[in-house]
Amino acid sequence: MAKIVKKYRRIWRVGAVVLAGALLTGAGSAWWRAAHWEPSAKAYPVQGAWLDQRHDARTVLTLAEGGADGAPLVRFLYATASIGASGRNDRFAEERERAGRSGLPVGAVHVFDPCVPADRQSANFVTLVPRDGDLLPPAVRLDATGEDCPRPVRAAEVESELVTFLNQIEAHTGRRAILAPSAAFEEAYGFGGRSRRPLWLTQDRAEPAYAGGNWTIWTANSALSLPQLDMSVGWLVMRSDPAEEAG
Repeated sequence: MAKIVKKYRRIWRVGAVVLAGALLTGAGSAWWRAAHWEPSAKAYPVQGAWLDQRHDARTVLTLAEGGADGAPLVRFLYATASIGASGRNDRFAEERERAGRSGLPVGAVHVFDPCVPADRQSANFVTLVPRDGDLLPPAVRLDATGEDCPRPVRAAEVESELVTFLNQIEAHTGRRAILAPSAAFEEAYGFGGRSRRPLWLTQDRAEPAYAGGNWTIWTANSALSLPQLDMSVGWLVMRSDPAEEAG
């Protein structure tokens, strides 16, 4: 009897190892597919990338010239320039200059902080983003809510400061801003759906339906891995030709 029990224990252990290996292999395969998924170029011909503080001008150069025979990998770029009242990407000017030399339209992203007054955030933005008619419209990333603040901020206050901030940066750039609310921000405030500004929506591998689903820019893969780059980028789709958005 003891021998039979030992035999089945060995069988169970082997089976458990095989099952664990299969699960890990399946999870790894799913991760790889997600990390390398790109939307169809035929269905979505205008594709670009969003760079954050990890990237630099070398990333811009690779995206501009890293394709076959030096062809660009993207049609346009957005780069995070400012975050709240004091966060900043000190590489933004270099990235903008490198994109310009490569002929890639580029735009600036500000990450809005609902805990900080609008005046301080717009002051941070305008020190980094010049008045330049060749830039794409500025984009405002909306992730955090007033409930995330040390002292919770009411919805009416968040909206008031956001409107003030948008008016200030639009006066500076001379362009109407693009709103980039997360699904959670939109659920909390519904601001994007009520605004008449163009929307930048996010949902990996499927067109987003929140905020009415009427997007101008779509983050189709928030962390795309490309063989030409040593770190992932946000992969974007734009409905229109970026040349029409610039200037």
